[in-house]
Amino acid sequence: MVKNFFDLSGRVALVTGASRGLGQYLARALAQAGADLVVTARRREDTESFARELRALGRGAASLSLDVRDEASIRNMAEEAEAAFGKVDILVNNAGCNVRKPSVEVAWEDWNKVLDTNLRGTFFVAQAVARRMIPRGYGRIVNIGSVTSVFGYGGIAPYCASRGGVKQLTMSLADEWGRHGINVNCLAPGWFRTEQNKVLYENPSWVEYLRERIPLHRPGLPDDLDGAIVFLASEASAYVTGQTLLVDGGITTGSLKATAD
Repeated sequence: MVKNFFDLSGRVALVTGASRGLGQYLARALAQAGADLVVTARRREDTESFARELRALGRGAASLSLDVRDEASIRNMAEEAEAAFGKVDILVNNAGCNVRKPSVEVAWEDWNKVLDTNLRGTFFVAQAVARRMIPRGYGRIVNIGSVTSVFGYGGIAPYCASRGGVKQLTMSLADEWGRHGINVNCLAPGWFRTEQNKVLYENPSWVEYLRERIPLHRPGLPDDLDGAIVFLASEASAYVTGQTLLVDGGITTGSLKATAD
């Protein structure tokens, strides 16, 4: 019998920032692959209906509150997740935020909000979960980055700095925790419509400009990430760690148009 390397049956996955958007899509993909889920948001009630949806798929699901900018909240969440299922095998560090401003207008509190959420929060959630993975000798950690982990865009300097930091953090943790059986990778989506960037998609000329820059000639759809997240969470990626997997339609090729006239 051929082994199904993508089967997550018996695994428990924790997804942060799962109240909406890509967090829910990623969690749903893991559930469809067989995993039980712990889904978190700053307010527990924001994920309770989603947890019920996951249970309707036949999976175990727990809804927990988590503010990734608060150390006590992270510590309590990790304890509660462990109590709910006895373990966490997979962590998807998805919680994030953005501030869109010209760099000369970015305030001190804007910088702190974005970096504290996207970079500091990612590290300390990974730390809290890894402390429990290390004694078991197994773990899959997927930090969510973006194309801004490798590209820079004007008007979102704190966000670019945070996502670049996530890429470097991923490599550092992979180097340190690999000896404990923990794989750490970064999943970097390209241009997907989310709550953070929906205002951009309301401008038809910007959408057309974006299409011209993407070799596959379209923005990403949520299920374009399904295969990548299941791959990084499963035994299919057993020898993959410290990597950034870009799912971006080819925009990071640097081409302005998908032609070579």
